[in-house]
Amino acid sequence: MSRAFAILVGCLAALFFGCFFAWPILQTVRGAFVDASGHWTGAYLLEIARNRVYLDGLRNAFLLALVSTAMTAALAIPLAWMADRFEFPAKKLLLAMLLVPMVLPPFVGAIGLKQVLGQYGALNALFTHLGWLAADAVPPDWLGGGRHGRFWGVALLNTLHLYPILFLNVAAALANIDPALGEAAENLGCTGWRKFRRVTLPLMMPGLFAGGAIVFIWAFTELGVPLMFDYNRVTPVQIFRGLKELSGNPLPYALVVVTLVASILFYAAGKWAIGGGAFAMLPKATRAAETRPLGLWPGLLCTAAFGGVIALALVPHVGVVLVSFARDWYQSILPTAWTLAHYQTALGHDLTVPSILNSVKYSGLATGVDLLLGIGIAYVVVRTTFPGRNALDICAMLPLAVPGLVLAFGYLAMTQEGRVFAFLNPTKDPTMLLIIAYSIRRLPYVVRSVAAGLQQTSTALEEAAQNLGATPLRALRKITLPLISANLLAGGLLAFAFAMLEVSDSLVLAQRQADFPITKAIYELFNLLGEGRFLASALGVWAMVFLGIALFGASRILGKKLGALFRVG
Repeated sequence: MSRAFAILVGCLAALFFGCFFAWPILQTVRGAFVDASGHWTGAYLLEIARNRVYLDGLRNAFLLALVSTAMTAALAIPLAWMADRFEFPAKKLLLAMLLVPMVLPPFVGAIGLKQVLGQYGALNALFTHLGWLAADAVPPDWLGGGRHGRFWGVALLNTLHLYPILFLNVAAALANIDPALGEAAENLGCTGWRKFRRVTLPLMMPGLFAGGAIVFIWAFTELGVPLMFDYNRVTPVQIFRGLKELSGNPLPYALVVVTLVASILFYAAGKWAIGGGAFAMLPKATRAAETRPLGLWPGLLCTAAFGGVIALALVPHVGVVLVSFARDWYQSILPTAWTLAHYQTALGHDLTVPSILNSVKYSGLATGVDLLLGIGIAYVVVRTTFPGRNALDICAMLPLAVPGLVLAFGYLAMTQEGRVFAFLNPTKDPTMLLIIAYSIRRLPYVVRSVAAGLQQTSTALEEAAQNLGATPLRALRKITLPLISANLLAGGLLAFAFAMLEVSDSLVLAQRQADFPITKAIYELFNLLGEGRFLASALGVWAMVFLGIALFGASRILGKKLGALFRVG
Protein backbone atom coordinates (compact mmCIF):
# COMPACT_ATOMS: atom_id res chain seq x y z
CA MET A 1 0.00 0.00 0.00
CA SER A 2 2.80 2.40 0.90
CA ARG A 3 4.30 2.30 -2.59
CA ALA A 4 0.93 2.47 -4.37
CA PHE A 5 -0.16 5.32 -2.09
CA ALA A 6 3.12 7.16 -2.69
CA ILE A 7 2.73 6.80 -6.45
CA LEU A 8 -0.87 8.05 -6.29
CA VAL A 9 0.09 11.07 -4.17
CA GLY A 10 3.06 11.79 -6.44
CA CYS A 11 0.87 11.72 -9.55
CA LEU A 12 -1.80 13.95 -8.01
CA ALA A 13 0.81 16.41 -6.76
CA ALA A 14 2.55 16.43 -10.15
CA LEU A 15 -0.76 17.13 -11.89
CA PHE A 16 -1.72 19.87 -9.42
CA PHE A 17 1.65 21.62 -9.46
CA GLY A 18 2.09 21.08 -13.18
CA CYS A 19 -1.23 22.71 -14.08
CA PHE A 20 -1.39 25.46 -11.47
CA PHE A 21 2.23 26.20 -10.59
CA ALA A 22 4.54 25.41 -13.50
CA TRP A 23 2.05 26.09 -16.32
CA PRO A 24 1.07 29.66 -15.31
CA ILE A 25 4.74 30.56 -14.94
CA LEU A 26 5.48 29.09 -18.38
CA GLN A 27 2.57 31.01 -19.91
CA THR A 28 3.92 34.24 -18.46
CA VAL A 29 7.36 33.46 -19.88
CA ARG A 30 5.77 32.74 -23.27
CA GLY A 31 3.94 36.09 -23.20
CA ALA A 32 7.25 37.85 -22.62
CA PHE A 33 9.03 36.18 -25.54
CA VAL A 34 6.33 35.60 -28.21
CA ASP A 35 4.92 38.46 -30.30
CA ALA A 36 1.42 38.83 -31.72
CA SER A 37 2.31 36.80 -34.83
CA GLY A 38 3.59 33.88 -32.76
CA HIS A 39 7.31 34.45 -33.35
CA TRP A 40 9.92 34.44 -30.61
CA THR A 41 11.37 37.83 -29.75
CA GLY A 42 13.50 39.50 -27.15
CA ALA A 43 12.21 42.99 -27.98
CA TYR A 44 9.97 43.20 -24.92
CA LEU A 45 12.79 42.48 -22.51
CA LEU A 46 14.99 44.97 -24.37
CA GLU A 47 12.26 47.56 -23.95
CA ILE A 48 12.27 46.91 -20.20
CA ALA A 49 16.06 47.36 -20.20
CA ARG A 50 15.74 50.67 -22.10
CA ASN A 51 12.78 52.10 -20.21
CA ARG A 52 13.98 54.24 -17.33
CA VAL A 53 10.67 54.01 -15.50
CA TYR A 54 10.83 50.21 -15.38
CA LEU A 55 14.51 50.24 -14.45
CA ASP A 56 13.75 52.63 -11.61
CA GLY A 57 10.99 50.28 -10.47
CA LEU A 58 13.35 47.30 -10.40
CA ARG A 59 16.03 49.30 -8.63
CA ASN A 60 13.56 50.54 -6.02
CA ALA A 61 12.16 47.03 -5.49
CA PHE A 62 15.67 45.65 -4.99
CA LEU A 63 16.62 48.44 -2.59
CA LEU A 64 13.39 47.92 -0.65
CA ALA A 65 14.13 44.21 -0.32
CA LEU A 66 17.76 44.82 0.64
CA VAL A 67 16.98 47.51 3.23
CA SER A 68 14.00 45.56 4.64
CA THR A 69 16.11 42.40 5.02
CA ALA A 70 19.00 44.29 6.63
CA MET A 71 16.69 46.07 9.08
CA THR A 72 14.90 42.81 9.84
CA ALA A 73 18.21 41.05 10.55
CA ALA A 74 19.32 43.95 12.77
CA LEU A 75 16.22 43.38 14.92
CA ALA A 76 15.83 39.60 14.80
CA ILE A 77 19.39 38.28 15.26
CA PRO A 78 20.20 40.08 18.54
CA LEU A 79 16.77 39.20 19.96
CA ALA A 80 17.13 35.52 19.01
CA TRP A 81 20.64 35.39 20.50
CA MET A 82 19.50 36.96 23.79
CA ALA A 83 16.49 34.63 23.99
CA ASP A 84 18.69 31.59 23.41
CA ARG A 85 21.44 32.53 25.88
CA PHE A 86 19.87 34.40 28.81
CA GLU A 87 17.06 34.46 31.34
CA PHE A 88 15.61 37.90 32.01
CA PRO A 89 12.41 39.39 33.48
CA ALA A 90 9.15 38.77 31.57
CA LYS A 91 10.96 36.59 29.00
CA LYS A 92 8.05 34.20 28.35
CA LEU A 93 5.55 37.02 27.92
CA LEU A 94 7.85 38.94 25.58
CA LEU A 95 8.56 35.86 23.45
CA ALA A 96 4.83 35.25 23.12
CA MET A 97 4.28 38.88 22.07
CA LEU A 98 6.92 38.67 19.33
CA LEU A 99 4.30 37.10 17.03
CA VAL A 100 1.92 40.04 17.49
CA PRO A 101 3.22 41.99 14.44
CA MET A 102 2.08 39.14 12.18
CA VAL A 103 -1.57 39.46 13.17
CA LEU A 104 -2.09 42.56 11.04
CA PRO A 105 -1.83 42.39 7.23
CA PRO A 106 0.93 44.89 6.40
CA PHE A 107 -1.08 46.77 3.79
CA VAL A 108 -3.70 47.48 6.49
CA GLY A 109 -0.94 48.47 8.91
CA ALA A 110 0.05 51.18 6.43
CA ILE A 111 -3.10 53.10 7.44
CA GLY A 112 -2.04 53.19 11.08
CA LEU A 113 1.60 53.93 10.38
CA LYS A 114 0.73 56.88 8.13
CA GLN A 115 -1.61 58.24 10.79
CA VAL A 116 1.09 58.13 13.47
CA LEU A 117 4.31 58.91 11.55
CA GLY A 118 2.96 60.87 8.58
CA GLN A 119 3.65 64.54 7.99
CA TYR A 120 0.48 65.62 9.80
CA GLY A 121 0.31 62.61 12.09
CA ALA A 122 0.28 62.03 15.82
CA LEU A 123 4.07 62.12 16.35
CA ASN A 124 4.49 65.59 14.86
CA ALA A 125 1.44 66.76 16.81
CA LEU A 126 3.14 65.53 19.99
CA PHE A 127 6.37 67.34 19.09
CA THR A 128 4.42 70.54 18.46
CA HIS A 129 2.61 70.17 21.79
CA LEU A 130 5.94 69.73 23.60
CA GLY A 131 7.41 72.77 21.84
CA TRP A 132 10.00 70.73 19.95
CA LEU A 133 8.43 71.75 16.65
CA ALA A 134 7.25 75.27 15.82
CA ALA A 135 3.51 75.50 15.19
CA ASP A 136 4.04 77.37 11.91
CA ALA A 137 6.86 75.08 10.69
CA VAL A 138 6.42 72.52 7.94
CA PRO A 139 6.48 69.21 9.84
CA PRO A 140 8.83 66.46 8.66
CA ASP A 141 7.47 63.29 7.06
CA TRP A 142 9.03 60.46 9.09
CA LEU A 143 8.01 57.93 6.45
CA GLY A 144 10.18 59.47 3.74
CA GLY A 145 8.29 61.09 0.93
CA GLY A 146 9.79 62.55 -2.19
CA ARG A 147 8.72 62.52 -5.80
CA HIS A 148 7.83 58.83 -6.06
CA GLY A 149 6.51 57.99 -2.62
CA ARG A 150 7.58 56.87 0.81
CA PHE A 151 10.46 54.44 0.48
CA TRP A 152 11.32 54.36 4.17
CA GLY A 153 7.71 53.93 5.22
CA VAL A 154 7.41 50.81 3.05
CA ALA A 155 10.75 49.46 4.29
CA LEU A 156 9.84 50.11 7.94
CA LEU A 157 6.45 48.42 7.64
CA ASN A 158 8.02 45.41 5.87
CA THR A 159 10.54 45.15 8.70
CA LEU A 160 7.99 45.38 11.49
CA HIS A 161 5.82 42.73 9.86
CA LEU A 162 8.54 40.27 8.82
CA TYR A 163 11.08 40.26 11.66
CA PRO A 164 9.19 37.49 13.58
CA ILE A 165 9.76 35.13 10.61
CA LEU A 166 13.50 35.67 10.74
CA PHE A 167 13.48 35.49 14.54
CA LEU A 168 11.74 32.10 14.51
CA ASN A 169 14.23 30.66 12.03
CA VAL A 170 17.31 32.03 13.80
CA ALA A 171 16.02 30.94 17.21
CA ALA A 172 15.44 27.40 15.91
CA ALA A 173 18.93 27.34 14.38
CA LEU A 174 20.52 28.50 17.65
CA ALA A 175 18.60 25.85 19.59
CA ASN A 176 20.10 23.14 17.35
CA ILE A 177 23.70 24.23 17.94
CA ASP A 178 25.50 21.83 20.27
CA PRO A 179 26.67 23.88 23.28
CA ALA A 180 29.74 21.63 23.44
CA LEU A 181 31.09 23.46 20.37
CA GLY A 182 30.89 26.80 22.14
CA GLU A 183 32.52 25.35 25.24
CA ALA A 184 35.35 23.93 23.14
CA ALA A 185 35.90 27.36 21.58
CA GLU A 186 36.02 28.98 25.01
CA ASN A 187 38.56 26.40 26.21
CA LEU A 188 40.76 27.46 23.29
CA GLY A 189 40.45 31.12 24.23
CA CYS A 190 37.74 32.14 21.75
CA THR A 191 35.16 34.14 23.70
CA GLY A 192 32.71 37.03 23.33
CA TRP A 193 32.20 38.62 19.93
CA ARG A 194 34.96 36.52 18.37
CA LYS A 195 33.21 33.30 19.44
CA PHE A 196 29.92 34.52 17.98
CA ARG A 197 31.56 35.53 14.70
CA ARG A 198 33.76 32.46 14.27
CA VAL A 199 31.56 29.70 15.77
CA THR A 200 27.92 30.64 16.40
CA LEU A 201 27.23 32.69 13.27
CA PRO A 202 28.55 30.08 10.77
CA LEU A 203 26.58 27.31 12.51
CA MET A 204 23.29 29.24 12.40
CA MET A 205 23.68 30.22 8.73
CA PRO A 206 21.08 27.68 7.45
CA GLY A 207 18.40 29.19 9.68
CA LEU A 208 19.53 32.72 8.88
CA PHE A 209 19.35 32.02 5.16
CA ALA A 210 15.98 30.24 5.44
CA GLY A 211 14.37 33.22 7.15
CA GLY A 212 16.31 35.88 5.24
CA ALA A 213 15.35 34.42 1.85
CA ILE A 214 11.64 34.61 2.50
CA VAL A 215 11.96 38.14 3.96
CA PHE A 216 13.90 39.32 0.90
CA ILE A 217 11.57 37.76 -1.68
CA TRP A 218 8.47 38.92 0.24
CA ALA A 219 9.76 42.52 0.40
CA PHE A 220 10.94 42.45 -3.24
CA THR A 221 7.48 41.48 -4.53
CA GLU A 222 5.23 43.12 -1.90
CA LEU A 223 2.27 44.80 -3.60
CA GLY A 224 -0.15 45.94 -0.90
CA VAL A 225 2.15 48.16 1.17
CA PRO A 226 3.51 50.26 -1.75
CA LEU A 227 -0.04 50.67 -3.04
CA MET A 228 -1.23 52.01 0.30
CA PHE A 229 1.76 54.37 0.52
CA ASP A 230 1.27 55.59 -3.07
CA TYR A 231 4.79 54.37 -3.84
CA ASN A 232 4.14 53.76 -7.52
CA ARG A 233 7.61 53.57 -9.05
CA VAL A 234 8.29 50.05 -7.84
CA THR A 235 7.97 46.88 -9.93
CA PRO A 236 5.03 45.13 -8.19
CA VAL A 237 2.86 48.26 -8.47
CA GLN A 238 3.91 48.76 -12.11
CA ILE A 239 2.80 45.18 -12.86
CA PHE A 240 -0.51 45.77 -11.06
CA ARG A 241 -1.15 48.98 -12.99
CA GLY A 242 -0.36 47.17 -16.24
CA LEU A 243 -3.13 44.60 -15.75
CA LYS A 244 -5.65 46.95 -17.36
CA GLU A 245 -3.68 46.75 -20.63
CA LEU A 246 -2.93 43.04 -20.41
CA SER A 247 -4.64 42.02 -23.66
CA GLY A 248 -2.77 44.48 -25.85
CA ASN A 249 0.43 45.26 -23.98
CA PRO A 250 3.12 42.55 -23.63
CA LEU A 251 5.35 44.63 -21.35
CA PRO A 252 3.66 43.47 -18.11
CA TYR A 253 4.54 39.89 -19.12
CA ALA A 254 8.17 40.89 -19.60
CA LEU A 255 8.19 42.73 -16.29
CA VAL A 256 6.83 39.68 -14.44
CA VAL A 257 9.49 37.46 -16.04
CA VAL A 258 12.21 39.90 -15.00
CA THR A 259 10.80 39.88 -11.45
CA LEU A 260 10.75 36.07 -11.36
CA VAL A 261 14.27 35.73 -12.73
CA ALA A 262 15.54 38.38 -10.34
CA SER A 263 13.94 36.56 -7.38
CA ILE A 264 15.57 33.28 -8.42
CA LEU A 265 18.97 34.93 -8.94
CA PHE A 266 18.81 36.73 -5.60
CA TYR A 267 17.85 33.48 -3.89
CA ALA A 268 20.65 31.56 -5.61
CA ALA A 269 23.20 34.27 -4.83
CA GLY A 270 22.18 34.27 -1.18
CA LYS A 271 22.33 30.48 -1.07
CA TRP A 272 25.84 30.57 -2.48
CA ALA A 273 27.08 33.45 -0.34
CA ILE A 274 25.36 32.56 2.95
CA GLY A 275 23.72 29.17 2.84
CA GLY A 276 26.62 27.56 1.02
CA GLY A 277 29.05 28.70 3.68
CA ALA A 278 27.30 26.84 6.49
CA PHE A 279 29.37 24.35 8.44
CA ALA A 280 28.40 20.73 8.88
CA MET A 281 26.98 19.80 12.26
CA LEU A 282 25.04 17.02 13.92
CA PRO A 283 21.31 17.22 13.05
CA LYS A 284 20.46 18.23 16.61
CA ALA A 285 22.33 19.31 19.68
CA THR A 286 23.46 16.44 21.90
CA ARG A 287 22.08 18.38 24.87
CA ALA A 288 20.09 21.55 25.35
CA ALA A 289 21.97 24.77 25.89
CA GLU A 290 21.64 26.24 29.38
CA THR A 291 20.37 29.78 29.61
CA ARG A 292 22.27 32.00 32.00
CA PRO A 293 20.37 34.20 34.50
CA LEU A 294 21.36 37.83 34.23
CA GLY A 295 21.80 40.38 36.97
CA LEU A 296 19.21 43.06 37.60
CA TRP A 297 20.44 45.75 35.22
CA PRO A 298 21.62 43.48 32.35
CA GLY A 299 18.32 41.61 32.64
CA LEU A 300 16.34 44.82 32.51
CA LEU A 301 18.33 45.90 29.44
CA CYS A 302 17.34 42.68 27.64
CA THR A 303 13.73 43.19 28.69
CA ALA A 304 13.88 46.78 27.46
CA ALA A 305 15.34 45.65 24.10
CA PHE A 306 12.50 43.17 23.55
CA GLY A 307 9.90 45.62 24.84
CA GLY A 308 11.19 48.43 22.64
CA VAL A 309 11.06 46.34 19.47
CA ILE A 310 7.59 45.04 20.30
CA ALA A 311 6.35 48.55 21.11
CA LEU A 312 7.65 49.85 17.78
CA ALA A 313 6.08 46.89 15.96
CA LEU A 314 2.74 47.66 17.59
CA VAL A 315 2.62 51.24 16.27
CA PRO A 316 0.69 50.23 13.09
CA HIS A 317 -1.72 48.13 15.16
CA VAL A 318 -2.43 50.94 17.60
CA GLY A 319 -2.82 53.37 14.72
CA VAL A 320 -5.33 51.15 12.92
CA VAL A 321 -7.38 50.57 16.08
CA LEU A 322 -7.49 54.30 16.89
CA VAL A 323 -8.42 55.23 13.31
CA SER A 324 -11.25 52.68 13.39
CA PHE A 325 -12.77 54.47 16.43
CA ALA A 326 -11.98 58.04 15.33
CA ARG A 327 -14.57 60.44 14.03
CA ASP A 328 -11.78 62.81 13.02
CA TRP A 329 -8.00 62.64 13.45
CA TYR A 330 -5.84 65.30 11.86
CA GLN A 331 -2.83 67.11 13.33
CA SER A 332 -3.64 65.91 16.84
CA ILE A 333 -1.99 63.45 19.22
CA LEU A 334 -5.19 61.42 19.57
CA PRO A 335 -8.49 61.51 17.69
CA THR A 336 -10.50 64.60 18.56
CA ALA A 337 -13.78 62.65 18.55
CA TRP A 338 -14.68 58.99 18.95
CA THR A 339 -17.38 56.80 17.42
CA LEU A 340 -18.47 53.20 16.84
CA ALA A 341 -20.25 54.16 13.65
CA HIS A 342 -17.44 53.00 11.37
CA TYR A 343 -17.92 49.39 12.44
CA GLN A 344 -21.65 49.64 11.84
CA THR A 345 -21.17 51.38 8.49
CA ALA A 346 -18.46 48.94 7.40
CA LEU A 347 -20.61 45.92 8.18
CA GLY A 348 -23.54 47.52 6.40
CA HIS A 349 -21.59 48.54 3.31
CA ASP A 350 -22.36 46.80 0.01
CA LEU A 351 -18.76 45.57 -0.20
CA THR A 352 -18.29 44.18 3.28
CA VAL A 353 -20.64 41.29 4.10
CA PRO A 354 -20.45 39.72 0.61
CA SER A 355 -16.64 40.00 0.69
CA ILE A 356 -16.45 38.27 4.08
CA LEU A 357 -18.69 35.46 2.83
CA ASN A 358 -16.60 35.20 -0.34
CA SER A 359 -13.38 34.97 1.66
CA VAL A 360 -14.82 32.29 3.94
CA LYS A 361 -15.89 30.28 0.88
CA TYR A 362 -12.61 30.66 -1.02
CA SER A 363 -10.43 30.04 2.03
CA GLY A 364 -12.48 27.16 3.42
CA LEU A 365 -12.39 25.22 0.15
CA ALA A 366 -8.70 26.01 -0.34
CA THR A 367 -7.94 24.73 3.16
CA GLY A 368 -9.80 21.50 2.38
CA VAL A 369 -7.64 21.00 -0.71
CA ASP A 370 -4.51 21.74 1.32
CA LEU A 371 -5.41 19.24 4.03
CA LEU A 372 -6.11 16.43 1.58
CA LEU A 373 -2.98 17.01 -0.48
CA GLY A 374 -0.82 18.06 2.48
CA ILE A 375 -1.54 14.90 4.48
CA GLY A 376 -0.64 12.75 1.49
CA ILE A 377 2.58 14.63 0.73
CA ALA A 378 3.72 14.73 4.37
CA TYR A 379 3.00 11.01 4.82
CA VAL A 380 5.00 10.09 1.73
CA VAL A 381 7.91 12.33 2.75
CA VAL A 382 8.09 11.14 6.38
CA ARG A 383 6.77 7.58 6.37
CA THR A 384 7.92 6.06 3.07
CA THR A 385 11.15 5.39 1.19
CA PHE A 386 9.61 6.47 -2.11
CA PRO A 387 12.49 7.58 -4.40
CA GLY A 388 10.80 10.86 -5.33
CA ARG A 389 9.88 11.95 -1.80
CA ASN A 390 12.56 14.65 -1.60
CA ALA A 391 11.44 16.15 -4.91
CA LEU A 392 7.85 16.04 -3.64
CA ASP A 393 8.86 17.87 -0.48
CA ILE A 394 10.70 20.55 -2.50
CA CYS A 395 7.68 21.04 -4.79
CA ALA A 396 5.41 21.48 -1.77
CA MET A 397 7.65 24.26 -0.40
CA LEU A 398 8.33 26.09 -3.70
CA PRO A 399 5.26 28.36 -3.44
CA LEU A 400 7.04 30.13 -0.57
CA ALA A 401 9.94 30.96 -2.87
CA VAL A 402 7.88 32.11 -5.88
CA PRO A 403 6.28 35.54 -5.41
CA GLY A 404 2.50 35.54 -5.11
CA LEU A 405 2.28 38.38 -7.61
CA VAL A 406 4.08 36.26 -10.23
CA LEU A 407 1.67 33.35 -9.74
CA ALA A 408 -1.39 35.62 -9.80
CA PHE A 409 -0.22 37.20 -13.05
CA GLY A 410 0.49 33.73 -14.43
CA TYR A 411 -3.11 32.71 -13.75
CA LEU A 412 -4.31 35.70 -15.75
CA ALA A 413 -1.94 34.77 -18.56
CA MET A 414 -3.04 31.15 -18.79
CA THR A 415 -6.78 32.01 -18.75
CA GLN A 416 -6.75 34.46 -21.67
CA GLU A 417 -9.11 33.75 -24.55
CA GLY A 418 -7.87 30.87 -26.70
CA ARG A 419 -5.78 29.29 -23.92
CA VAL A 420 -6.34 25.82 -22.46
CA PHE A 421 -7.62 27.18 -19.14
CA ALA A 422 -9.73 29.98 -20.62
CA PHE A 423 -12.80 28.49 -18.88
CA LEU A 424 -11.27 29.67 -15.56
CA ASN A 425 -11.03 33.30 -16.68
CA PRO A 426 -11.51 35.41 -13.53
CA THR A 427 -13.40 38.15 -15.38
CA LYS A 428 -16.29 35.67 -15.66
CA ASP A 429 -16.01 33.92 -12.29
CA PRO A 430 -12.80 33.92 -10.23
CA THR A 431 -14.01 31.40 -7.63
CA MET A 432 -12.12 28.35 -8.88
CA LEU A 433 -8.98 30.32 -9.64
CA LEU A 434 -8.93 32.01 -6.23
CA ILE A 435 -9.43 28.67 -4.48
CA ILE A 436 -6.56 27.18 -6.47
CA ALA A 437 -4.34 30.22 -5.88
CA TYR A 438 -4.99 30.21 -2.13
CA SER A 439 -4.40 26.46 -1.85
CA ILE A 440 -1.12 26.61 -3.80
CA ARG A 441 0.15 29.50 -1.71
CA ARG A 442 -0.76 27.99 1.68
CA LEU A 443 -0.02 24.31 1.06
CA PRO A 444 3.51 24.60 2.60
CA TYR A 445 2.02 25.46 6.01
CA VAL A 446 -0.07 22.27 6.06
CA VAL A 447 2.74 20.05 4.77
CA ARG A 448 5.25 21.30 7.34
CA SER A 449 2.75 21.11 10.19
CA VAL A 450 1.62 17.56 9.35
CA ALA A 451 5.22 16.45 8.78
CA ALA A 452 6.16 17.76 12.24
CA GLY A 453 3.34 15.69 13.76
CA LEU A 454 4.33 12.52 11.89
CA GLN A 455 7.97 12.92 12.95
CA GLN A 456 6.88 13.08 16.59
CA THR A 457 4.53 10.07 16.32
CA SER A 458 5.94 6.56 16.55
CA THR A 459 5.10 4.07 13.82
CA ALA A 460 4.64 1.33 16.45
CA LEU A 461 0.92 2.00 16.85
CA GLU A 462 0.34 1.88 13.09
CA GLU A 463 2.28 -1.39 12.85
CA ALA A 464 0.32 -2.87 15.78
CA ALA A 465 -2.97 -2.00 14.08
CA GLN A 466 -1.80 -3.61 10.85
CA ASN A 467 -0.73 -6.74 12.77
CA LEU A 468 -4.30 -6.96 14.08
CA GLY A 469 -5.68 -6.93 10.54
CA ALA A 470 -6.20 -3.24 9.79
CA THR A 471 -5.27 -2.12 6.31
CA PRO A 472 -2.54 0.54 6.10
CA LEU A 473 -5.11 3.10 4.95
CA ARG A 474 -7.44 2.23 7.84
CA ALA A 475 -4.50 2.45 10.28
CA LEU A 476 -3.67 5.89 8.92
CA ARG A 477 -7.29 7.04 9.24
CA LYS A 478 -8.05 5.48 12.64
CA ILE A 479 -4.68 5.71 14.40
CA THR A 480 -2.26 8.21 12.88
CA LEU A 481 -4.55 11.08 11.94
CA PRO A 482 -6.23 11.26 15.37
CA LEU A 483 -2.78 11.30 16.99
CA ILE A 484 -1.68 14.27 14.88
CA SER A 485 -5.06 16.05 15.00
CA ALA A 486 -3.46 19.01 16.79
CA ASN A 487 -0.99 19.45 13.93
CA LEU A 488 -3.78 19.14 11.40
CA LEU A 489 -5.68 21.83 13.27
CA ALA A 490 -2.63 24.11 13.44
CA GLY A 491 -1.79 23.74 9.74
CA GLY A 492 -5.40 24.11 8.66
CA LEU A 493 -5.89 27.13 10.90
CA LEU A 494 -2.84 28.90 9.49
CA ALA A 495 -3.75 28.01 5.91
CA PHE A 496 -7.29 29.30 6.38
CA ALA A 497 -6.28 32.50 8.19
CA PHE A 498 -3.53 33.51 5.76
CA ALA A 499 -5.76 32.64 2.80
CA MET A 500 -8.49 34.88 4.22
CA LEU A 501 -5.97 37.74 4.26
CA GLU A 502 -4.09 36.98 1.01
CA VAL A 503 -3.31 40.23 -0.79
CA SER A 504 -1.62 39.71 -4.19
CA ASP A 505 -3.96 37.01 -5.51
CA SER A 506 -7.02 38.86 -4.23
CA LEU A 507 -6.11 42.23 -5.72
CA VAL A 508 -5.14 40.76 -9.10
CA LEU A 509 -7.71 37.99 -9.68
CA ALA A 510 -10.89 39.44 -8.15
CA GLN A 511 -12.01 41.98 -10.74
CA ARG A 512 -15.78 42.18 -10.16
CA GLN A 513 -17.25 43.69 -6.98
CA ALA A 514 -19.53 40.70 -6.43
CA ASP A 515 -16.48 38.43 -6.21
CA PHE A 516 -14.27 40.60 -3.96
CA PRO A 517 -12.63 38.85 -0.99
CA ILE A 518 -12.10 40.79 2.21
CA THR A 519 -8.64 42.15 1.35
CA LYS A 520 -9.84 43.56 -1.96
CA ALA A 521 -12.80 45.11 -0.13
CA ILE A 522 -10.44 46.77 2.38
CA TYR A 523 -8.36 48.20 -0.48
CA GLU A 524 -11.45 49.52 -2.29
CA LEU A 525 -12.85 51.04 0.91
CA PHE A 526 -9.53 52.74 1.64
CA ASN A 527 -9.70 54.46 -1.75
CA LEU A 528 -13.13 55.96 -1.03
CA LEU A 529 -13.08 59.69 -0.43
CA GLY A 530 -14.01 60.91 3.02
CA GLU A 531 -14.45 58.04 5.48
CA GLY A 532 -12.69 55.40 3.41
CA ARG A 533 -9.67 54.96 5.69
CA PHE A 534 -11.93 54.73 8.75
CA LEU A 535 -14.04 51.95 7.23
CA ALA A 536 -10.92 50.11 6.00
CA SER A 537 -9.44 50.32 9.51
CA ALA A 538 -12.60 48.88 11.05
CA LEU A 539 -12.34 45.86 8.76
CA GLY A 540 -8.60 45.74 9.47
CA VAL A 541 -9.30 45.37 13.20
CA TRP A 542 -11.55 42.42 12.42
CA ALA A 543 -8.77 40.88 10.33
CA MET A 544 -6.26 41.50 13.12
CA VAL A 545 -8.40 39.72 15.72
CA PHE A 546 -9.09 36.81 13.39
CA LEU A 547 -5.46 36.24 12.41
CA GLY A 548 -4.31 36.75 16.01
CA ILE A 549 -6.53 33.93 17.25
CA ALA A 550 -5.25 31.66 14.46
CA LEU A 551 -1.56 32.39 15.15
CA PHE A 552 -1.99 32.03 18.91
CA GLY A 553 -3.65 28.66 18.51
CA ALA A 554 -1.01 27.44 16.07
CA SER A 555 1.86 28.62 18.26
CA ARG A 556 0.39 26.84 21.28
CA ILE A 557 0.22 23.61 19.29
CA LEU A 558 3.47 23.76 17.33
CA GLY A 559 5.71 25.71 19.72
CA LYS A 560 9.19 26.26 18.29
CA LYS A 561 8.31 24.26 15.19
CA LEU A 562 6.17 27.20 14.04
CA GLY A 563 9.31 28.69 12.46
CA ALA A 564 9.59 25.72 10.08
CA LEU A 565 6.39 26.88 8.36
CA PHE A 566 8.22 29.97 7.05
CA ARG A 567 11.23 28.39 5.35
CA VAL A 568 12.19 28.26 1.69
CA GLY A 569 15.63 26.70 2.07
